[in-house]
Amino acid sequence: MSLSVIQTRAQLGVESPAVQVEVHLSGGLPSLSIVGLPETAVKESRERVRSALITAGFDFPQRRITINLAPADLPKEGGRYDLAIALGILAASGQIKREGFSDLEVIGELALSGEVRSVRGVLPAAIACGQRQRTLIVPAANADEAAMSEGTVVIPVSHLLGLCAHLQGETRISPHQRPPLDDGGKPLADLGDVRGQLQARRALEVAAAGMHNLLFLGPPGSGKSMLASRLPGLLPPMAADESLEVASIHSVAGLPVASACLGRRPFRSPHHTASAVALVGGGGRPRPGEISLSHQGVLFLDELPEFPRRVLEVLREPMETGEILISRAAHSTRYPARFLLAAAMNPCPCGYFGDGTERCHCSPDQVRRYQQRISGPLLDRIDLQLAVPALPPDELLEPGVPGESSDQVRQRVLVARERQLQRQGCVNRDLDNRQLMIHCALSEAGRRLLSRVMEKHSLSARACHRLLRVARTLADLQGIESIDEACLLEAVIFRGQSNQS
Repeated sequence: MSLSVIQTRAQLGVESPAVQVEVHLSGGLPSLSIVGLPETAVKESRERVRSALITAGFDFPQRRITINLAPADLPKEGGRYDLAIALGILAASGQIKREGFSDLEVIGELALSGEVRSVRGVLPAAIACGQRQRTLIVPAANADEAAMSEGTVVIPVSHLLGLCAHLQGETRISPHQRPPLDDGGKPLADLGDVRGQLQARRALEVAAAGMHNLLFLGPPGSGKSMLASRLPGLLPPMAADESLEVASIHSVAGLPVASACLGRRPFRSPHHTASAVALVGGGGRPRPGEISLSHQGVLFLDELPEFPRRVLEVLREPMETGEILISRAAHSTRYPARFLLAAAMNPCPCGYFGDGTERCHCSPDQVRRYQQRISGPLLDRIDLQLAVPALPPDELLEPGVPGESSDQVRQRVLVARERQLQRQGCVNRDLDNRQLMIHCALSEAGRRLLSRVMEKHSLSARACHRLLRVARTLADLQGIESIDEACLLEAVIFRGQSNQS
């Protein structure tokens, strides 16, 4: 009777819990069974492992083989356990030595030829492995990604034979070094390319400084999408912990992680035909959706009313909590989703309502129905709601001095962000009610003004609090300690209520 234990890791959301692969060989009719809540791809690993071992020149034991993936109540999926199962069989059958596995973790899928194929979610596993001060063995195709976790020793392998030679001490494989970071992406779009639209540019600056949700409303061609695409260039780079978190989400989704590790914030722009599952995540085997892929960055929804209403409504809870919980009968998966929502829409089906021309032939009922595709609760969660008019031809074509560049605006955003972090430890969007009362206190005149605004426009308590957070950001951009009436009025105007003063 022989027993071997190999350490590996599962994938559960952006977490990577430890799994022990226990391989037991005993007498009886030849068989191989896998227990421990494996799904279909894990059960099929027995055929991949058998063929890989035989092709690589090893003996496949003609005995009763039992493989336990512990803990037994943790769902196991994918081919990430193949390599650990193969090593466990080789160690239990005495074809390689059993010593030295306690400080190793192994992840990889096997081809029938014995080659080691890449898998998803290697970065979260590398981070968790480094915290346990173990060495991680990964497919060579995943080595760059795993090496993004500083402090984790990563051994890249491309074939089962090479790994066995390394473990036997015959041909050692050098630890993989973290490669130079290069996302190979295009430079961020610059705000200096935008002509005019001073109020919209100001709204972008405020949104970037406090991470406030933003909605542009205007006719086709007025520059709504162009303005929104400049928003990532105004945001400060991500901190190291934020970068690793975003990179882990992209790793789980099977996307490149280099851009996130460089500190560049994500910008996601799904088409309006996207389903609710594509937007928030889910599926039979839950995967992160667009809101999680835009975590710590920008989610841009162009043509907002064209999204099905039931799809937009699923955004409401994540916009408040900053995460999404996907529940299934067997388990629940939690993904972070703290994003800045930027959206754009036309005022009516044809797009030209209220533009000062006679091009719009939509009836008042059509305009109302079109605008009501966006529910009140969703609009209530959007801090900045701004009309973007079309530029007159002379202003559009005039060869004037370009506006401020993204770098210039970003410097002001950085200063305002630093004030927020020093004062309260978070951006203004994330102020809770207790912090709101402390850091957004108003003078007596300010309270009277806000009270009149709330009564006249029937603002909810949520809208009132969001208005105060925007006013706090405006004060931070101006470098003043308390919110004055001018900041409050500008926040009210940005809320889309420009006539209440």
